[in-house]
Amino acid sequence: MGFLEDFQASVETLPAMLHKNYSLMRELDKSLQGVQLENEQRCQQEIEDIKHGLESGSITTYEPAKLKFSDEAIEEQKHCVRIADEKVALATQTYDLVDAHIQQLDQYMRKLEELRLEKEAAAAAAAAAADTAVAATSAAPAGAGSLRSAAADPAPKTGRAGERSRGGRKKAKVPMEMPTEMPVEQPAIDLELPVDPNEPTYCFCNQVSYGEMVACDNPDCKIEWFHFGCVGLKEQPRGKWYCLSCSAFQKKRKGR
Repeated sequence: MGFLEDFQASVETLPAMLHKNYSLMRELDKSLQGVQLENEQRCQQEIEDIKHGLESGSITTYEPAKLKFSDEAIEEQKHCVRIADEKVALATQTYDLVDAHIQQLDQYMRKLEELRLEKEAAAAAAAAAADTAVAATSAAPAGAGSLRSAAADPAPKTGRAGERSRGGRKKAKVPMEMPTEMPVEQPAIDLELPVDPNEPTYCFCNQVSYGEMVACDNPDCKIEWFHFGCVGLKEQPRGKWYCLSCSAFQKKRKGR
């Protein structure tokens, strides 16, 4: 995101510029205080001189030129006004500098929000496409024996993973390209997807077949097939596997 890098480069110079302006404002304020003090002392002295002149008679009310401040005092007062104007201008410049960065930040925040909305829209479109694909494939299995296609399982292993004598049930296998150390969580089935009411259901959840499934090795199991996520599996179990009900029944028989 180039605009973030631009803003970062711009804002990094802001503290130094603010420090410079604040230092100049302190110097101007110090200079103003010195000129003001000097002018106050000068004006106070000139007022005292006029009072003494009036009392002694050396100055009369008919001499207006002697009844005003000197040119030096007036120039000092004008100098104080100029310093104050410089302080105001510098303060305004500092304010505008900070305000410009705030407005720039607002623009970048709006850009980020637009990017976020675009990503969410793309993710929603991808999710909708995935849901459509799931809806199209959820009606494909007609029974337990059709849960895996011949292309996905061209060479079943012997034993419990292959065809079995009790109805030809086949255990689902983890795809070879999926690393077993990073199992993918099985998503819960979307109940709002269009499902054929005549399609058989499986597992404790009483839902149609989807994702990876495993068959109970008890030939008398009433449910037979289970979704990985419903029984807490992340990969195909090794050896014989029994569902919770059949496992409890097996343990009860052995305890007799």
